[in-house]
Amino acid sequence: MNISPLTVTDLRGRGWNVVRVSDVMDKATRDLDLLEYARWRDMVIITQDLDFSMLLAVRGYEKPSLINIRLEEAKPEHVTSRIADAVAELEEELAKGVVVTIDENSVRYRHLPIITPTSEK
Repeated sequence: MNISPLTVTDLRGRGWNVVRVSDVMDKATRDLDLLEYARWRDMVIITQDLDFSMLLAVRGYEKPSLINIRLEEAKPEHVTSRIADAVAELEEELAKGVVVTIDENSVRYRHLPIITPTSEK
């Protein structure tokens, strides 16, 4: 979601199985429907849209993993490089279920499900 087609092309060139939302769904598809689509296909969502983190937390989902891009530098080659580096570093965690945030200075992740004080038993 919200990722340049050039980044998608670059990731595909690296052998990644990347699907743009517009390739499989209508542009008006609700975020929750996209989340479910990725969840049942064991996909990772790569996005700049922070709504997905909230949906994962509220729903208590363990999957799909999510990569949030929070980069100031939006050149596709920079975005591609940061994503590829993060995935290489966190491949095992992504397979289990995490929310990853990539910014200019760091790559942080949080395991799913996201437990908040109101969701604890």
